[in-house]
Amino acid sequence: MKLYGLKCSYFTGKLESYFHYKEIPHEFKSMTVKDFTRTIPAKTGAMQMPAVELDDGRWMTDTSPIIDWLETQYPEHPILPDDPAQAFICRLIEDYADEWLWRPAMHYRWSYPASAKLLARQIVDEMTVDVKVPAWLKRNRTEKRQFGNFVLRDGVNDQTRANVEQGYKTLLKVLNNVFASRRFVFGDRPTLADIGLMGPLFRHFAMDPTPGNIMRETAPGVIAWVYRVWNARASRDHGQLVSGVPDDLLPLIKEIGETHLQALCANAKAWSNGDSHYDVKVQGAPYTGLQTSQYRVWCLEMLQKRFKALDDASRETVSRLLDTQGALELLLHLTDVKSGYDEDGKAPFGHASLPVFKHVKN
Repeated sequence: MKLYGLKCSYFTGKLESYFHYKEIPHEFKSMTVKDFTRTIPAKTGAMQMPAVELDDGRWMTDTSPIIDWLETQYPEHPILPDDPAQAFICRLIEDYADEWLWRPAMHYRWSYPASAKLLARQIVDEMTVDVKVPAWLKRNRTEKRQFGNFVLRDGVNDQTRANVEQGYKTLLKVLNNVFASRRFVFGDRPTLADIGLMGPLFRHFAMDPTPGNIMRETAPGVIAWVYRVWNARASRDHGQLVSGVPDDLLPLIKEIGETHLQALCANAKAWSNGDSHYDVKVQGAPYTGLQTSQYRVWCLEMLQKRFKALDDASRETVSRLLDTQGALELLLHLTDVKSGYDEDGKAPFGHASLPVFKHVKN
């Protein structure tokens, strides 16, 4: 299969980490502008990165359903724990890493000149070889476009910047403590929690100059984990997982509730009201004018469905864990959440994909 993406891309790094761990044969293809704006939308329905082309001509996009499908094709050494409670917490961590940590990852990349100028050059050099425009102009346009689209339009401003940056530092503190006693989030082998966290923590937080310096100076255990996951292979790294959900993960669950679940609820409420934008207060910080996302309604919908599908004992365990950290009420605050997305279950195939920031009301 062919994996189309960029070597500085958030979700490409996540999917590459999974491919490497599961030792799935694939060919990496740098995604060009033509691929991104023409080929990928024609095959998948959305301009998204990464995309996967199978040998039989089918195309996939959206890393979460891609990984779910690949797990059915490569079932040996599964990345979801056998313990249903652990598996649900893995799903919760992955969703937080995909959808909430995107904000600080983009902020640190595009708000700080040292990172922005370096990454604009990397993107231009890898992606725009087929665009006949002076390189300096392509770099300037890339830097301005990314800052406008993924920082300013995503609610990062003078009122929220401190909260965005504190979220990253809180994550580093929690994970550095976790990796002082375990090689991976749940034990001696990677799980979906590790793969999900590699999205923001690998190609952005560890490798971009500004957040990378913070990680190296304050959380060396986390940067060691980043490269441990990157080097992990299922044929040799298939150790045991701990029992249950360790107490050192409770602060992370608390952070997920106060940030990600809070935002998911506000977004879903705006969606149900037909609002294209919404405001939400996160840990006291006022995020205003955020774009309502149908995809993120689906994220909440899927978390609720997976919670309700747990067996009684596991649901009780997860309920108790979430409740102690104030996250249970947020997960279940909205009842009967319906996104209208992927109702026929075609993801990650065909034209099922939907741009995260596109507001499409049925």
